[in-house]
Amino acid sequence: MRVVIQRVSKASVTIEGMVHGAIGRGLVLLVGIEEDDDITDVQWLCSKIVQLRIFNDADGKMNLSMADAGGDFLVVSQFTLHASYKKGNRPSFIRAARPEKAIPLYEAFIRELHRLSGRKAETGIFGAMMEVSLVNDGPVTLLFDSKNRE
Repeated sequence: MRVVIQRVSKASVTIEGMVHGAIGRGLVLLVGIEEDDDITDVQWLCSKIVQLRIFNDADGKMNLSMADAGGDFLVVSQFTLHASYKKGNRPSFIRAARPEKAIPLYEAFIRELHRLSGRKAETGIFGAMMEVSLVNDGPVTLLFDSKNRE
């Protein structure tokens, strides 16, 4: 499972011209699920994200977590995070999980974020064509891959 984390001052996801989810200060999480992923990947990533100290303290140092600094989550499914582009010029998405596997893990990811943080996550719609708008604060962008835990 891969997650691109972006610290934002505001963000939203629009589907068919309607805002489906929006947040102020917080984290946008682009979540890609692959066939080998399971609930342990969800648990590890959510634990890391909730405890991640990437918000500035009074001295301007990234030293505060979401629990310390406040903020919201916007979670967006993004199968393209598992693109393979080694052969040719058109990416292959063969490693991305099929919806029957990915949707339950995506939903478990959202529930686990809430359980660990006490915050409700705004979301897009799995599999929909979405427009994600954000103002990256910093900019701060991180990539987590649950297969690279060490």
